[in-house]
Amino acid sequence: MYDARDITEVVFRVMRDLMTTEAADRVADELHTEVLDTDEKALQMDVVDLWKDTNPIVGLLSRVRPPWQGPGIFKIDSDRFLFRVANESGMPPTVNAEQVVTAVFAATKDELSEERIAEVASWLPDRVRSLWEQA
Repeated sequence: MYDARDITEVVFRVMRDLMTTEAADRVADELHTEVLDTDEKALQMDVVDLWKDTNPIVGLLSRVRPPWQGPGIFKIDSDRFLFRVANESGMPPTVNAEQVVTAVFAATKDELSEERIAEVASWLPDRVRSLWEQA
């Protein structure tokens, strides 16, 4: 469960990096489901806690910087999105980034309205958008 929590947080971080603060806040407004019914304190949180990032510095930076879209080194295309998930999340070598991202996307879409699902899709790069739509 710890790995799933950590991987989800990284997928959400990369998603937020593509979005405006206002768009990310609209997603957060809909993510208020408990992650897991457990007595283990480290896993007692709502999905929105993962969306907002448990690292306070990263959370602050994601609120003040512009979306990482457009030309230059900060553009997050599908390859960079999947690369970041694979390298920042510590996911096990037995799975690939597309599998992980698809699983997180499927669980996330279950919590969002159709309007929010469409809005998130509008921010995602081509191949990652396809994973979102298929999830």
